[in-house]
Amino acid sequence: MKENDKEKLRILLVDDHPMFCEGLVATLQSEEELEIVGIAANGEEAVRLAENLQPDIVLMDVSMPGMNGIEATREINRVSPHIGILMLTMFDDDSSVFSAMRAGASGYLLKGAQKPEIVRAVTAVGGGEAIFSPTIARKMMFYFDTIVNKTPDDSLLPQLTDREREILEWITQGLTNAEISRKLSLTLKTIRNHVSNILNKLQAVDRTQAILIAREAGMGKNPGKPFA
Repeated sequence: MKENDKEKLRILLVDDHPMFCEGLVATLQSEEELEIVGIAANGEEAVRLAENLQPDIVLMDVSMPGMNGIEATREINRVSPHIGILMLTMFDDDSSVFSAMRAGASGYLLKGAQKPEIVRAVTAVGGGEAIFSPTIARKMMFYFDTIVNKTPDDSLLPQLTDREREILEWITQGLTNAEISRKLSLTLKTIRNHVSNILNKLQAVDRTQAILIAREAGMGKNPGKPFA
């Protein structure tokens, strides 16, 4: 095997529009460092192929019949968190963008992106980076600017118990499970159970995504002062 073959980034394409896929294949296959290893037309097929093929990157559409791209991203990230997922879609609404982030996407590009931008994004995600198109990046900057001054909104976390909200507040402030255990005088096992429940209820893949959701609800602004 040639040395450059070993370094190729293996890509799984997921999109239900054949003509778009054909164009994307032509775009990516022209790059020596990239290799298309599979194509899926829906979320269910994407999850199955991702598990079987173990690509480095999944290029994922959002809107597809059956399991959509957000749900597929969440499932792939749960089973194979080492796979980078780059959303490539027509949708730039806030709901789609932040749902993709919560599901574990490493990047978000619009389908109108030019070839150099797509190749650069694929390479970046393959290298473990997060990347977003300029339009999406501006949305994110505005979002994080506004939540700094946002009034806490308890209605965004209605499914959490008071204890789980308290623990989530400490997580948002950067405390580890052990530190939270000491602060609340609870066993480490109890804290772990609470954290697991929190992630499940928020449908968050990990602590980072839970923190994002919590900050959207206005938490994490007052260190040492649990959310009430």
